Amino acid sequence: MATAEELKQIVKEKYSEIADQSIEQNKTSCCGSGCATIDEAIMAEDYSKLSGYAADADLGLGCGLPTEFAKIKEGDVIIDLGSGAGNDAFVARSVTGITGKVIGVDFTEKMIDKARINAEKLGYHNVEFRYGDIEKLPVTANVADVVVSNCVMNLVPDKTKAFSETFRVLKPGGHFSISDIVLVGALPDGLRKNAEMYAGCVSGAIQKDEYLQIIKDSGFENIEVQKNKKIHLPDEILLAYLSEEEMISVNNNQLGIFSITVYAEKPSLTKAQKEETKAACCGPNSSCC
Repeated sequence: MATAEELKQIVKEKYSEIADQSIEQNKTSCCGSGCATIDEAIMAEDYSKLSGYAADADLGLGCGLPTEFAKIKEGDVIIDLGSGAGNDAFVARSVTGITGKVIGVDFTEKMIDKARINAEKLGYHNVEFRYGDIEKLPVTANVADVVVSNCVMNLVPDKTKAFSETFRVLKPGGHFSISDIVLVGALPDGLRKNAEMYAGCVSGAIQKDEYLQIIKDSGFENIEVQKNKKIHLPDEILLAYLSEEEMISVNNNQLGIFSITVYAEKPSLTKAQKEETKAACCGPNSSCC
């Protein structure tokens, strides 16, 4: 089995290739850089009608519309995890406006370069793109009002670190809206073991219940699945990794691959602060609690 660093290198190489392609090329190459990945036509949502949409930034690599659910307000500071060519960042910027700020983070240098060029062409001076790893974000603590991410967390080997970092960079009372790929039921070995499928989001996905538990264990509250959509993989892709019998099993819904959009909040007070507040309010002779 590939190590975490080897998986990261696979993702970086694949998305470096994709950065050099247009969305039209991604569509005709069965979802990404070559037929080993499965992002675009199967999973991606239509951004074209959203405010702030920039066609040059849309490489068709998402699996949802997290900004649509993110409850962004004017003046908010937004962090986009795995910002790619800037698609979600620019949509977020259209909501937060010139008084807000958007920080995109990506660990593929070619994507950062592409996003910066797009931002300059659009004249956006409050959108910046930083090179960095989601497991160790290049952002100080308690900065963001909102974090968004689109089909990226599933590519991160250590999701516990990724969500802990998300918690760290959010302000107390801040929240995230993240679109991602999760599983319901066991993934056949042929899909899970194939390294290139990792860059197509499926083999890196984990069980939905486990995913939500990681979010809870990271300290988030008011967790809500805002959208839940079944992903149907074409037979020609499945047959590249599975026997015909396994493919039939997948198509008969014994395996579920889902795109979900999840919302969660960072508490306004830490657990210790809540206990201190309660202790101060609720003395031995108090009935306020």
